[in-house]
Amino acid sequence: MNGFLQKAYFGLIGLFLSLPIIVVAGVSVNEKQDLAFPPKGFSLGWYGEIFANVEWRNALFASITLAALSAAVALLIALPLAWFLWRRHAPWANIFQLLGIAPFTLPPVITALGLLTFWAATGFYGQPATAVISHAIFFVTLPLVTLSLGFSSIDRSLVEAAATMGADDRTIFRTVVLPLILPYLISGYAFAFVLSLNEYIVAYMTIGFTMETLPIKIFNALRYGYTPTMASVTILFVAIAATIFGLVARFGDLPKLLGAMSSKD
Repeated sequence: MNGFLQKAYFGLIGLFLSLPIIVVAGVSVNEKQDLAFPPKGFSLGWYGEIFANVEWRNALFASITLAALSAAVALLIALPLAWFLWRRHAPWANIFQLLGIAPFTLPPVITALGLLTFWAATGFYGQPATAVISHAIFFVTLPLVTLSLGFSSIDRSLVEAAATMGADDRTIFRTVVLPLILPYLISGYAFAFVLSLNEYIVAYMTIGFTMETLPIKIFNALRYGYTPTMASVTILFVAIAATIFGLVARFGDLPKLLGAMSSKD
């Protein structure tokens, strides 16, 4: 009986947490342009609108491009930094780790305002590249944390053995270190990609309306009224995030990637 009550309790919690998604999913399949739940009729036409309408399609392409590039730049920043922190044990080295984590720990509006001021002062405000760099700085914490976990899991005796056999730092990194941290590399990129895809404040503050991502497009479209297309975009975002995190969980140790110790440790 206690087992049944426990399952029922967690089932109710799961249902409660899922209610917003359930409501939005229901709204996204309304047959007519109506904010109604339960939905009136059933139609997947609003999902097709994302790709059929040139404005929504361009916004989707802009969001994916921004997320892909900014996640790659964040990874390029985090990888050498995590490698340096793993190899150096000097107390001052922790300052670089704090600098890498700081942007993500601050309120997004503070980070966005600082980036806005910087880009406006340098004359680059509104350029698409500023959004890529800003998102990379904002989300560099994610690959930095996952890569730090990856480096910490490496047996240093393997590196020492490779060095004893005459391998230089570049060879050690390519043949020993990189294969061991590859899952953490991929997961760090995936986390940064998903969060960049859904981010609004930093993108809006650094590029304004010169490049319209999907989150910006949703807020702009709200000025002219609500359409179920906005709900379908939301469900599309949820589906992309669930797919990416599902793949990370399927092919990697998700609890360890999130900082938890595995049962072997």
